Amino acid sequence: MAKVSSLIQFLGLTTLSLAWSHTHCKAAPGSPFWPSDIEWSQLNTTLSGRLLAPSPPGAVCHPTQPDFNVLSCLAVQTGWLTSSWHADNPVSTIENNWNNDTCIPLPTYPCTGEGYPVYVVNATCANDVKLGVDFARENGVRLVVKGTGHDYLGRSVAPNSLSIWTHHLRGLDFHDSFRPQGCSPSFEIEGPAITAASGTQMLELDYEAHLRNLTIVGGGAGTVGVGGYLTGGGHSALSSTYGMAADQVLEIEIVTPGGDILIANECQHTDLFWAVRGGGGSTFGVLTSVTIKAFPSTQFNTVTALIATAPGTDAYWSVIANILSQFPSLDELGISAYTFIVTSFMSADFNITSPIDGYYGIFMLPGLHPENTSTSLEAAVKQVFADATASYPGQFVTYTNATSYPDFWGYYEPNNGPLSAGNDGLLGSRLLDKKALTENLTALAEAFKTASPLGIGAQAYLVGGRGVQNAKPRGGSNAVNSAWRKAFVHSVISVGWNPLDEKTKEEQEALLNGTYTEALRKLAPDMGAYINEAYVNEPDWQHTFWGDNYERLLEIKKKYDPWDVLWCHPCVGSEGWEVVDNVLCRV
Repeated sequence: MAKVSSLIQFLGLTTLSLAWSHTHCKAAPGSPFWPSDIEWSQLNTTLSGRLLAPSPPGAVCHPTQPDFNVLSCLAVQTGWLTSSWHADNPVSTIENNWNNDTCIPLPTYPCTGEGYPVYVVNATCANDVKLGVDFARENGVRLVVKGTGHDYLGRSVAPNSLSIWTHHLRGLDFHDSFRPQGCSPSFEIEGPAITAASGTQMLELDYEAHLRNLTIVGGGAGTVGVGGYLTGGGHSALSSTYGMAADQVLEIEIVTPGGDILIANECQHTDLFWAVRGGGGSTFGVLTSVTIKAFPSTQFNTVTALIATAPGTDAYWSVIANILSQFPSLDELGISAYTFIVTSFMSADFNITSPIDGYYGIFMLPGLHPENTSTSLEAAVKQVFADATASYPGQFVTYTNATSYPDFWGYYEPNNGPLSAGNDGLLGSRLLDKKALTENLTALAEAFKTASPLGIGAQAYLVGGRGVQNAKPRGGSNAVNSAWRKAFVHSVISVGWNPLDEKTKEEQEALLNGTYTEALRKLAPDMGAYINEAYVNEPDWQHTFWGDNYERLLEIKKKYDPWDVLWCHPCVGSEGWEVVDNVLCRV
């Protein structure tokens, strides 16, 4: 294991003295409380050599770094732009800014390790996780959890930390019915279920389910991992049919901050079972496996659709508002959608070579009933477009293309995403209810006009509705934001900037929070936002992300983690700490 002195030099830890003027801080290299080399070596021994001390993944591209290698650099630069590459790396995440841009694989940028964990537990079983959690708690070391790094809020990485990497927690078990542990011998949940280790990613889970003629409520991107996705609630193309992903959870195995390996379900540890399903990841413990409900596969129908008009057309925003106002009616038909509102838009996929003001996306309809066909879906989408453009003859061009797949996997395998990575950026979002979508179309049009950056636009996902409203999670309820139970649309906005361009970053973040997202907050002031895709510094984040559930979640956090072993922002119970000079300290 590397010596502490060399770690300090490499990590650039020259500002610890300011942080350590605080009396209650997590240990960091160079502090009096950081474990010795011998203690780290002992941890490595108990882990059978699975304690890693990885260099920053971009270091191979920097001639000043000992890992510099031209051939390795080319591979890293190629992989850096894909989420799958970051998922396979023990410390990397899909967005550069969460690592503080400290070692991008371009030699023109600086490279240090100060944006990354110092050590990583490469966990292969729940006991590996326990050993890492116990070590962090007993030594006051900051602890983070990384599954795939597919995290838009930066919760899965931190400097001066020990990381639990769950990527190699593998295994799937399929059940015709499921009996939760601790329930009466006669208690059994009917219907198919799947137990997945927390290192499982959506592409594998969907594929293995498909092989058994099953479908799951899963994430849109194949590299999303089950842990962070389910603990955040988890929306899906099938949420409008079956509910949130968290609504499908039947049982969890979790390592608590106290080092206990627990099985939680509706019969035992019921408070923890409630909290983990929607209360956010890296908070109440480290999820090691989860059992979820599955559904028989059905035909899956889609329509790819586009509306286009000349840039600056006055009627454009009225048409957008009209389309969105019809989303609750589409939901009544069982239809969900991922759609995009973009001005000054060009697309190779649609052969659009000159800028247009456009609205495009994919509408989806599971074939649960004989009348649910690609023909019926296309007719419904065409009717929405016709109604929206009826007052503006000749000003809009529409396009639809219907496809039927034998099951959800047939659609998902070629279309899962986004799978891109390696950028700097932030998201903002808002959940929109029927009132926001239908009560005042003028206000709706103005809100999306304000919330749509030129050339980037806004996303309007029809992933709420009846399925989420009528879901019946085990135990009667879970911690999913109550705003989801009224929402039809999850709307997302993104901004980006070049690495280390602090001026542009500040400008874009100010626009994201004060202009784009604020327009949607004003449109739906009584709603909230989805924790896994949101602005990291959302005002009143406690209630924006968890509504009336927050106070109960905070009590459960204090019960299971009175030491604050797990900390992330914005996460339940994070108010008592702040990061000072890359060190986590009590406020």
